Amino acid sequence: MKKISLVVPMYYEEKVVNECYKRLTDVLKKLENYDYEIIFINDGSKDKTLDLLQEIANKDKKIKVISFSRNFGHQCAVEAGLNYVSGDAIVIIDADLQDPPESIPEMVKLWEEGNKVVYGKRKTRKGESAFKLFTAKMFYKTLNSLSDVDIPKDTGDFRLVDRDVVEVLKSLPEHNKFLRGLWSWVGFKQTPYEYEREERFAGETKYPLKKMLKLAFDGIIGFSTKPLKFIGTLGLFSIFVSFLIMIYTIVSFVASRNLVTGWASIMVAVTFFAGVQLVSIYILSEYIGRIYAESQNRPRYIIEKKINFEEEN
Repeated sequence: MKKISLVVPMYYEEKVVNECYKRLTDVLKKLENYDYEIIFINDGSKDKTLDLLQEIANKDKKIKVISFSRNFGHQCAVEAGLNYVSGDAIVIIDADLQDPPESIPEMVKLWEEGNKVVYGKRKTRKGESAFKLFTAKMFYKTLNSLSDVDIPKDTGDFRLVDRDVVEVLKSLPEHNKFLRGLWSWVGFKQTPYEYEREERFAGETKYPLKKMLKLAFDGIIGFSTKPLKFIGTLGLFSIFVSFLIMIYTIVSFVASRNLVTGWASIMVAVTFFAGVQLVSIYILSEYIGRIYAESQNRPRYIIEKKINFEEEN
């Protein structure tokens, strides 16, 4: 009998734990000829999320729980779940129920047709502000323009992935894994599943602007060297501007125009080149920071507690 594994990251989700469990299990129980497991990852929540998960896991052995020692981030939580799955197909879904669990059977059908990755593609995004929609659109547009890998638009982490693809992903040694990009990078036969994204069942989004920007930088730095090439282009442009300043100064001097000596060259050169240098240093620091993180070889996360994994230890 084939098995479906669900990976569900949770961070301060005490308001949705029970409803999430109910809807997921209701869907999975209706899948004929399939066994299932649900792996909840508590990403360092300090509310009642872990207590509620433990209560559920004590009653239902198909529910497994991984709890981090602190908050390591959504992508680390997903990665931890992937490292412990035992199913033939793995579904990654958030706990907030914006991505409807009722879509899973249709995704399973697409997987049975031979697709190794079935990624959720949002037709609509209910309950999200115009600013959120605009920034999401710009995120994918910018990422695809800079990346060498085509990352589908209007997609998130919600997807079904074949076990073979998960094993390939787990074998990648890099520290900062931008999962949305890596799913595209590994290849295999992939197809979209379009759906309408609902509003959050309860609670607040765990991806404010700050985290979205970090995710965007992870994607750009992890999948493109174009920012480094941009520095070279910026350097050539700055040289061209410096020549224009020099020509302007010489012409002004020859024409005996009323020009304060050195004013134009100093002001323009100082402000322009200071900006070029700061931008260049920032871009370089992002890449160097990633190299430093890789060289430290620290674990991506630390597990404080595991529940219902005894049979696999």
